[in-house]
Amino acid sequence: MTEDYILKPDPNDPRLSSSVEGIDQNGHPVDTKVVSEKALTLFLNAQEVVTMMTIGDHPDLLAVGYLKNQNMLQDDDVITGIDYDDDLEVVVVRTERETNYEEKLKKKVRTSGCAQGTVFGDVMDSFEDIQLPRAELRTSWLYELTRAINTTPSLYLEAGAIHGCVLCQGHRPLVYMEDVGRHNAVDKIAGWMTLNSISPDDKIFYTTGRLTSEMVIKTVMMGIPILVSRSGFTAWGVDLARQAGLTLIGRARGKRFVALSGADRIVFDTDPASVEDEPKRASRKGSIAAE
Repeated sequence: MTEDYILKPDPNDPRLSSSVEGIDQNGHPVDTKVVSEKALTLFLNAQEVVTMMTIGDHPDLLAVGYLKNQNMLQDDDVITGIDYDDDLEVVVVRTERETNYEEKLKKKVRTSGCAQGTVFGDVMDSFEDIQLPRAELRTSWLYELTRAINTTPSLYLEAGAIHGCVLCQGHRPLVYMEDVGRHNAVDKIAGWMTLNSISPDDKIFYTTGRLTSEMVIKTVMMGIPILVSRSGFTAWGVDLARQAGLTLIGRARGKRFVALSGADRIVFDTDPASVEDEPKRASRKGSIAAE
């Protein structure tokens, strides 16, 4: 299954992690992999928007996805260029339309996302108007997706301290992004969808992290009708999902899952008794498949 990804993590990319010497609980020397973390300052045309902490891969996708999810890029905007300077740690997104978000930038809401996630106030105004497509989620797809994703080589399995998000279609995972913050991983996928004109109507969004208000807002803003996690829920996340008509599935591990919103999209086409359960000892992203 993993060879079907269009984009997926490269745990061997030397830019994304490094080995650090330390000692273990017995005082013995150990070499441990740690993920990279660097600042990236985003400009929209001539205006500085935000400085983000990121692992540093796909800065173009992160920049476009962030602007899209913050309603700073409109559906009909034409992007004329994306310039990235690794030395200056700056990415500039240029558009045909003149932009000025000085007032918008003053109106922020701190979210529950790690690494100082924020959304701008008027995002919620747009959130209330979004109508998500019907779509469907077959339980056979869900079981196949979770197994494939949990056994995909990743930075998490190599070094930990990182979150992952996956864009899926049917039983197939398409794009897998990781970052130190969940919202960054989401925004990279949003950027990929925007730059490749990908329709969200029949997509499924998977995240390794909690189903918080921020995750629900971003998924709805992207127009994706189904959000899945192996982790749990927050009350506001559930309330927002129900308000938007988003299918919200958490605690998806092995044969088990819980749906707290949008259950009408679920097609029960597989007997859970026929599905192998996940071992209790499995890590957050699952064990590497036995060779």
